[in-house]
Amino acid sequence: MTPAELPDEGLWRAELPQVLAALRRRHGDRPEVEDAAQQALAAAAEQWPAEGIPHRPRGWLITVASRRLVDQLRADEARRSREELVARQEHALHGGMTSAPDEAPGTPAVVADDTVGLMLRCAHPALTPGSRVALTLRAVGGLSTAQVAAGFLVPEATMAQRISRARATLRSSGATFGMPTEEEVPERLAAVRHVVSLVFTEGHQGSVGDAVVGQAFVEEAVRCARVLHRAVPEDPESAGLLALLLLTHARTPARVDAHGDLVPLAEQDRSLWDRRLVGEGVELLERALPRGEVGPFQLQAAIAAVHAEAPSAAATDWAQIHLLYRMLDHRAPSAAVTLGLATAVAEVHGARAGLAALEGVQDRRWHRPHAVRGHLLARDGRPAEAREAFATAARLTRSIPEQRYLGRLAAELDGADDGGT
Repeated sequence: MTPAELPDEGLWRAELPQVLAALRRRHGDRPEVEDAAQQALAAAAEQWPAEGIPHRPRGWLITVASRRLVDQLRADEARRSREELVARQEHALHGGMTSAPDEAPGTPAVVADDTVGLMLRCAHPALTPGSRVALTLRAVGGLSTAQVAAGFLVPEATMAQRISRARATLRSSGATFGMPTEEEVPERLAAVRHVVSLVFTEGHQGSVGDAVVGQAFVEEAVRCARVLHRAVPEDPESAGLLALLLLTHARTPARVDAHGDLVPLAEQDRSLWDRRLVGEGVELLERALPRGEVGPFQLQAAIAAVHAEAPSAAATDWAQIHLLYRMLDHRAPSAAVTLGLATAVAEVHGARAGLAALEGVQDRRWHRPHAVRGHLLARDGRPAEAREAFATAARLTRSIPEQRYLGRLAAELDGADDGGT
């Protein structure tokens, strides 16, 4: 039974971090805790539709999960006792002595916000970015393993193995899900922001499959960003992250047409953009920017805000976007930033200048550089080269809507010959 089958999915997702935190405070940081919470979810899915949601759903879930956990721990302890007895008897036959069993790990420190505490744990530096995303969706978002697997279009068994390996990595590194020290918190907060951004990107860009937007991932990322901002309201980068997500998500209603095909930013009907989200994002950004050093998420949010406030694609202030991308490239250079910078350079200085800026991106397995190059080549009057770039991008992407869009661009250039350069 999954959270989506409960009477109120939002209720479960809001309560899950607090339920897990309460169980960990009572019983220690054990891998069985999450299983017990999921068993309580299954019980709720069975009982609540018939009996109604309890007056105190969190208390109900904690009580049921705690009982299941205690039963499991008692069974495990009885099994260990039997095994230790047999081991002592065998060892005594050889005149030896057995050592006392290790003590159970202590209860993790209490944090002011249990949801943020879980996000900090899931963003442990021993984990790969993909594992951090999977654990965040599983533990913080309340998504089942099947739902996380569906979002990444992998079999449930594959995702279960990935999550199990992540937990094993934490245990082998001695980290488990322990809370970071005070000195580690700033670095771990940066990791949390990165994880939330990855969750959003995976949902918003739909890197695999036939959907342009993975709504569950997008909404979960926005929710996590809101929780993080509430927990650390004076942190300008957390505000910048939330602003970026809101400003980007505001464009969602215009990103597909009636046939489900991708609509590029320049061709979107801006009257469909969610102006409430735009206003909230801009307000967050305006409060965050004066607080000190401007970080990457604030710069990305500022770029998104310039697009959001332009009444049309033609009226976009590309000179400002160019400046912001140069600042972002200096602050946090990456291949993705280079693509954005090349696009801005082309708008300000022409397609050939944009192509020159694109030369630094050498990843031949990533479709986006080929797609951007195709657009710039077409603008530079080199249709045959542009067609080849679009076709290459279409072959490389795993997103079906992007395949259709890029294939259509390549087909529109079919038969065209490059003129002289």
